Amino acid sequence: MENRFQRQIKLKELGIEGQSRLQSSKVLIVGAGGLGCPALLYLAAAGIGRLGVIDFDKVELSNLHRQILFSVGDIGAFKAEKAAAHICHLYPGADCEAFSYELTNQNALELFSQFDIIIDGSDNFATRYLVNDACVLLGKPLIYGAVSRMEGQVAVFNLPTKKTPQPVNYRCLFPHPPQPGEAPNCEESGVLGVLPGIIGLMQANEAIKIIAGLEPVLANQLLSYHALTNRVYTIELTWIPEALQVAPMDEQAFRNMDYAWFCGKRSEKTIPAAALGDWLSERSWLVVDVRNGGEEPRLEASPYLQIPLPLLVEHLPMLEGYSQVLFFCQTGIRSAQAVDLLAQVAPHIAAFSLEGGILAWHKHLIS
Repeated sequence: MENRFQRQIKLKELGIEGQSRLQSSKVLIVGAGGLGCPALLYLAAAGIGRLGVIDFDKVELSNLHRQILFSVGDIGAFKAEKAAAHICHLYPGADCEAFSYELTNQNALELFSQFDIIIDGSDNFATRYLVNDACVLLGKPLIYGAVSRMEGQVAVFNLPTKKTPQPVNYRCLFPHPPQPGEAPNCEESGVLGVLPGIIGLMQANEAIKIIAGLEPVLANQLLSYHALTNRVYTIELTWIPEALQVAPMDEQAFRNMDYAWFCGKRSEKTIPAAALGDWLSERSWLVVDVRNGGEEPRLEASPYLQIPLPLLVEHLPMLEGYSQVLFFCQTGIRSAQAVDLLAQVAPHIAAFSLEGGILAWHKHLIS
């Protein structure tokens, strides 16, 4: 073994045999963001034989406080490509492959089948359910991680153990996705920069333990960590057959499933960010911000009302007298829910949602 791994090899729990397992293993990371960057960095440092990273997003300035593989010079480049290039620069000879395209239920099974373990570093529920279902169908261990504000979670799914031969998966933890707006992502709620690093390293640690045969692992458990208090607790998870009734049972069902619809993105009444300027020029439109007070950025192009989504029905009289309403929020999730809600309580008002939210509008302005 090369000198690079001597400190690991000296561990009696790992040794030469464990290091050999690491160097013959293949791990795929979904998402080159706050979770994926530290996981990728430390798995490469540990000597994982082949690493893959899939992400179709590009580096932005707002990523840099937590996505540690990128710098200002990377802004505008594909995350997966830059992440893989940085890994190969730090560890010459490392086998790290970038997949700079969107993960879908049309390509997930083919991609996942090339790897031994999948690490989920995604930031939305549709992708999490998609990743979980693909891992279940392929029998791949899945290492889940999620962060929001000051708290993060880690779990190992789809891994049988002597204690629990029937492994739990993500659907056992969350049988149903939250309603749009109930669980905002980092763009909407914010996140402490070091937190994804901590959770991402925990995910990498679980991957190393699984590959090297070290115990215990977080199989059938959920670990929660709070960055402000440093409080950590773990709960046992139970396999729930009823939660799997809506899960795809075979490859064809998986390819036919609409994960965006399943996770609540059901409003078809949207306008693209590029068209917002033309829509705002129509004075008959009432523009409503359904975010909570104090959320940034603001919409400077037009006057608008601010009615937080939970208060929309209560303030419905404020919308009367308008035949057309345009809702917007941070990323388009809450505004889409507002459209669906208004269709139920005030169908005579034509309501639309700003696709991608105010963040998409700002991207359009600087593009």
